[in-house]
Parts: sequence; C-alpha cells; structure tokens
Amino acid sequence: MRALFSGFCLLIGIEMGIALSCRAATSGWIDITPRENLEGWTRVPIPPDRPLNPISQWKLDKAHHTIVCEGTGGHEWLRYDHEYRDFIFEVEWRLIPVAGSRKYNSGIFARNNLDGRIWYQAQVGSASGGYWFGDNPIGAILKRFNLSSEVGENHVKPAGEWNAYRLRCVGRALSLWVNGAKQSEFTECNNLRGYIGLEAEGSKIEFRNLKVKVLP
Repeated sequence: MRALFSGFCLLIGIEMGIALSCRAATSGWIDITPRENLEGWTRVPIPPDRPLNPISQWKLDKAHHTIVCEGTGGHEWLRYDHEYRDFIFEVEWRLIPVAGSRKYNSGIFARNNLDGRIWYQAQVGSASGGYWFGDNPIGAILKRFNLSSEVGENHVKPAGEWNAYRLRCVGRALSLWVNGAKQSEFTECNNLRGYIGLEAEGSKIEFRNLKVKVLP
C-alpha cells in the first residue's frame, strides 16, 4: 500500500511538473537577470573605441535581485549577449537620489549593434525621459534622431521611485510604454536585429525584473 501511494504521489508530481513547465513555456517570458558574476552580459564602452575602466561599476544585489550600476566608472553600457529581432523587453529601474542634484542620466537600449555604434535608447532621467533617441543607419551613414519633443504627458517618476518600461520592437517600429502608458514610438528603425542593454552615464541606478518575450 505504501509503495502504491508513493508511486501515485510520484505520478502526480510528474504530471504537475509537466503542467508547470508547459505553462512556463507557453508564457514566453524569459528572465534575463544575470548571475552574480554577470555571466551572459558584457561591458561595452561608449563610444566603442574608448578604453573601458578596469574596475567594473556593475554588480548584482542577490538579496534584492537587482542589477546595480554605481555610476562611477565612465560612460558605457552593459550588453545582454543575445541578439533579438522582434521582441518585448520589460524592465523596472530606480535612480538613487543625490542630495542637491537634479542631473540624473541613464538609458535602456534595444536593437543596438554589437559594439553600440548603432543604438536606440529609451531615455531615463528623474521625472523625465521616456522617449526614443539614437543613431539610426541610413545607407552608409548614421543619422541622429530624438523624439523628446513629441512626449506629451510624462509618466516618469522622480529619483527614488521605481519605474516600469516596456520596449516593444517589431519590424521598423520601436514602441515604449512608461508605467503602463504608451509614451514614445519610432517607426523608422533600420537595424532589424540587435542587442538590448543598460546604460551607465554618471548616475547610480538599479534595475530589476528584466524579462524578454520573443515575438513570432
């Protein structure tokens, strides 16, 4: 009887495990938060021909499951080493307040090329940002674009509060939602595959709940 009961429990456990695995698979979301050694992510200087600071300004806070950028190591980005075409990237971020400071700067990248010469950034600031800008290839040249002037109501929260960004890249359209509201869209993207990443630009910032869904 005990053996029969154990076998029954094992069968139920296997079936439940399969069901859970199927649900995880069909949800389509991939958690890309790195391990403690930032395996799977690479520091890239901005611009790409500048030397990197030998001391990394990036670390993983395991207790809070966040990526922390100290903002002390110069201008660079942390690239997730997997190339995507059409996808959704969701991430939450929070700037760390500095007494008396109004200058906060960072960004979240999508569709960058490997070294970041081609780049598309969802701008991050304190109660500001929430728009696309970057260097888009047109023929053999790179053309700068900036959609800051097209932002209507700004939904970005001030330093110290968490913000949620949703970046959706499909074909030539890059769309950005800020805390649930669609705030910016660029429809002339000419780099149809690329890398996502996080920017370091002098401000201490935390990132959490990083996940990607590949679109068919």
